[in-house]
Parts: sequence; C-alpha cells; structure tokens
Amino acid sequence: MFGKIIGGIVGAKAADRLQGVSGPGGALLGVGAATLARRLGPVGLVAALAGGYALKRHKDKRNGRQAQAAGSGPGTA
Repeated sequence: MFGKIIGGIVGAKAADRLQGVSGPGGALLGVGAATLARRLGPVGLVAALAGGYALKRHKDKRNGRQAQAAGSGPGTA
C-alpha cells in the first residue's frame, strides 16, 4: 500500500518534467510502476533496465545518423 502511495507521488512529480503527461496521469504511471516492480522481481527489473538502456542507445544512434545526413547534404559548406 505504501509503495503505491509513494509511486503515485513520485509519478506525479515526474509528470511535471514530461511533455504530454499530466499530474494524475503521472500518478497512475507511478502506481503502475510500483506494481510492476513488485511483480517482476529483481531479475525482471534488471532485464527491464537493460532493455530501456538498449532502446535509448538505439534512438540516440538513429538520431545521430539523421542529423549527420541532414548536415552533409548538397549545398552545405
């Protein structure tokens, strides 16, 4: 019970920093994250963190390639 309350508070605060997520939406995400963390256990949390890190690296690499392609087109000096 306390984990859900703390997750809701943290989610509402995190929603202030995210675009497109309001306070109540962030609270719901926080409660869901607390529940998911309890269900996954330590091995599942490590797998989720590794997957999130891999996704971030993939997106950063893709955005870097797009920026490089946009800057090296014809007519650029």
